Amino acid sequence: MSTLFTKIIDGELPGRFVWSDDTAVGFLSINPLGPGHTLVVPRAEVDHWVDADPALVAHLTAVSHAIGAAVATAWQPPRVGLIVAGFEVPHLHLHVFPAWDMAAFDFAQAAGSIDQAEQDAHRDTLRAALRDAGHGANVPD
Repeated sequence: MSTLFTKIIDGELPGRFVWSDDTAVGFLSINPLGPGHTLVVPRAEVDHWVDADPALVAHLTAVSHAIGAAVATAWQPPRVGLIVAGFEVPHLHLHVFPAWDMAAFDFAQAAGSIDQAEQDAHRDTLRAALRDAGHGANVPD
């Protein structure tokens, strides 16, 4: 059975994509820790990051780095967080989000609901920052 993330990747469920390549995608979280909170997810269904091929983990980290730099440019937080948690969905994913303090790393603080127009604006802001950084080939329209 496909994971929730596979259904998003395959277009069966909606997602606000900011990155897409042959190996991975990045889309906004539906329970964000802050503006532009992005999940970086492999197309392959791998549950736990330690079960993934090291080359896949390296690629996900590189994509997270590019998205993290775009988050830093767009919202100018003092830090950009990167977390591999993986309890919510059994499909490897990296959380990339702006962090103004340590409370930003607390998933209990994640938004329970989102403003759709605001999320669309965050997606567009990240896409523009990624394009400006030279990643246009991996930014979906």
